[in-house]
Order: sequence, then structure tokens, then C-alpha cells
Amino acid sequence: MIIEFHADLIKRYDKSGPRYTSYPTAVSFTPEFTQVDYQRHVTKSNKLAGPLSLYYHIPFCDTVCFYCACNKIATKDYSKTPTYLEHLYKEMDMQAALIDTSRQVEQLHWGGGTPTFLKRHEIEALMAYTRKTFNLLDDDSGDYSIEIDPRSVSKDTIKLLREVGFNRFSLGVQDVDEKVQKAVNRIQPIKETQAIIDACRENNAHSVSIDLIYGLPLQTVKGFAKTLQAAIQMNPDRLSVFNYAHLPHIFKPQRRINEDELPNADAQLDILQQTIETLTQAGYEYIGMDHFAKPEDELAIAQAESSLHRNFQGYTTHAECDLVAMGVSSISSVHNSYSQNEKNIDDYYAAIQAGRLPVVRGLSLTQDDILRKAIIQQLSCHFQLDFEQIEKLFGVVFMDYFADEIEALKPLQDDGLLNLQKYSITVTPRGRLLIRNVCMLFDVHLRQQTGQQSFSKVI
Repeated sequence: MIIEFHADLIKRYDKSGPRYTSYPTAVSFTPEFTQVDYQRHVTKSNKLAGPLSLYYHIPFCDTVCFYCACNKIATKDYSKTPTYLEHLYKEMDMQAALIDTSRQVEQLHWGGGTPTFLKRHEIEALMAYTRKTFNLLDDDSGDYSIEIDPRSVSKDTIKLLREVGFNRFSLGVQDVDEKVQKAVNRIQPIKETQAIIDACRENNAHSVSIDLIYGLPLQTVKGFAKTLQAAIQMNPDRLSVFNYAHLPHIFKPQRRINEDELPNADAQLDILQQTIETLTQAGYEYIGMDHFAKPEDELAIAQAESSLHRNFQGYTTHAECDLVAMGVSSISSVHNSYSQNEKNIDDYYAAIQAGRLPVVRGLSLTQDDILRKAIIQQLSCHFQLDFEQIEKLFGVVFMDYFADEIEALKPLQDDGLLNLQKYSITVTPRGRLLIRNVCMLFDVHLRQQTGQQSFSKVI
């Protein structure tokens, strides 16, 4: 997909906004949504009998990366994991009592934290309990992925993960410059990362992806060029290149970053432009919102076939799946609802011990939410919107229902970011980097919110 980089436009539109891994976004979740509401939505979901996506949050890391904005527990005390897994198993049992477990699990993801913080026997036990509790596929056709810190695994670990059923591996890299690594407390030699990627290939992984971050302390255009070349040499199927969001008032580890060492806005834009040019010249397709993939990758194919979807794990090919998430802080998406577990591990444990699901907040989507979610999905995944299709699905007259939004889109059209026609919106190559700005105009919840929000800059 072609994209055009226009620095002046990006500077003008570069404000904070959601990444739209959900709509409405998590800031709209409310504690009024309870376990009872979740059960009601599961009942409706079971009647449709669609496939499932499972997510497990493993919060532990043995070191803390200063840039991290994830829900994690930094510790070298490996005795904490048996207690956590004991409670996770109980949560799985409670979910299995509600969900029709004959429904196939097409997608499985372990995130964190660092899921490979778990020891070998714990990895085997958790996957075995998953197969006992839910209907996992046995033919290696499922999309079963795990996040890996290359510093925490060996070739034997990759072999084990492949044997228990994982076929997709996501590796954190961020930057290969040793000075940058020291500044964010993540020392990770290239050879170490390459060895793990080689192990993934040797064990016939279906896909390997790596994460990079720009905007970290001490990064320069020249230095990040080396990171990009190293990443291309590693030959991943997918890359995620995120802009670092410095929010130390929310994420305590970020307070240990020297703000004077952060690249300024112009330098970050130069790094982004270089990233886009380098990766596209190397043959990667720009999928959208920080993601790149090889043309033969499932994400690129799904986008070409207009079947791409976006959820809490980013872009995915599994639009038809209900997402059941387990573990501390995890977020489920089940039949037009979102529900989030307790963020504090002691509160999570207390809920499980009391025999209740640890749902602490969530949201039942209104018909307007469902309509706007469909629009934001189409725009963020495919950069276009067919008004007649929306009208047929939802029984609205698009130009009447969204009269205010259409008016708000006109300045973006004047700036060449999109083409607004009688029955469609098409985002132009120069507007694709600013797709979050386009989506935000349809976000009625965002307009209603006040106060400081934890959103990153759109670029």
C-alpha cells in the first residue's frame, strides 16, 4: 500500500489520540459493567456458536524496561508463578463453565509481561490445561502466538514452544544501539536476537514478527538506520514500529528515562520517514497504524481481500472470533461487549478466591457504538468506507446520521488527506499515516471525554 510522507501536514495533525484496538476505547469502560453483564453477553455469544480467540496475560518480567507501558510485575522471584497459575486455572474453569467449550479456538495468544518468564514445566502445564479446558485445534492450523523476550529464551525454549502448539512468535527488539539499550535498561545483542529468530525458522514457525520503538532516548536518524538494517537482515514476516509515548505520570518506570535525551519532534519525524522508506524499499507492505508485513503475509493478503480486522492484539485475520481474555488486567471482547479484569494482582487473586470472575469494569455496546465501531474498523483496516454498505447493515441514511462528521471531514479533504464523495470516503496515500485523525472524527465518546487521557501522539 502506497503512503506519502508530508512533514508539514503531520506536524499540523499530530495530536494525542487512540490506537483503536477497540471502539469505544478502554477509557469509556465503566465499573457499572459487572460479571452478570458479562454472563449475559456470553449467553448471546454461545447462541451464535462462533470460533474463539483466547488471551492469557502473564505479567512477570525479570527486569523492567524503562519505556514499558504494560501491566507487569518486575521480579526475579520465580516462586510467584505457581500462585499466579493456580488462580489462572481457576479463572479458566469459571470461563469454561459459561462458554460453550465445543467452540473451536482459532486464535491463542500469550502476552505480558514476559510469558517466557514461566519455566518449562509451567509452559507445558498451562498449554495442557488449555487443551483440557477448551477446544484447541490439533493440526497446527490455528493462529497460536506468544510474545518473547529474546533474552529470556534459548533454542530449546523455542523447540518446546513449538512442540506444545505455538506457531507464531513475536519478539521485542526496540533498538539495536547499545547506548539506547542502556538508556532504557534493555541490553540485547543482535546475535542473541538473531539466534532466537533462527531457532523459530528451524522449528518451522508460521510467522515471526519483531517490535521496534522510535522516540527513545539517544536515538538519532543515523542510529535508527542501523536498527532498521538489522531488522531487515533478521527477515521477519511482520514488523511493528511504535512511537514511544512518554507518560511518566501514568507509567512509573518511565520516570527513570532522562527526558533531555529524548529526540525532539523533528528528529522523530525524520526517523519515521526513514523507517517508512527503508521498510517499503525492502519489500514490506504498510498495513496501517505502525504495522508492516511482507506481501505474502496473511495480514497483507487479508487487507487486499478486505477481510482484515483490528482488536486488542493489533491487526488480525480473525474478525469472526469472540476474544476471551484471562489473567490480571486482560480485556475480553464478547458479543458486543468489553470487560476488563482487575489490574492489581492482589485484587485479581481476591476475586478468584471468592469464586467470581475478576471483571472490574467494561461496557455493553449500544447500537450507535456498534455502528461507529464498524466504520472505524473499515477506515483503520482498509482506508476506505462505503456508505451504502453501512446503510444496508444498520438501516441509517449515512449523510443524515453523520452530518456533523461529514462537515468535520471537509478540512481533511481540503488538505488532501481523503476524498469525500457522495457514497464513500477514500483515505489518500498522504492521509494514511494520519488515519487515527480520521477515525477520531467518528468517535463520539472521545468528544464527550474531559481531563487528561493516556493516549499517545498519532505520529
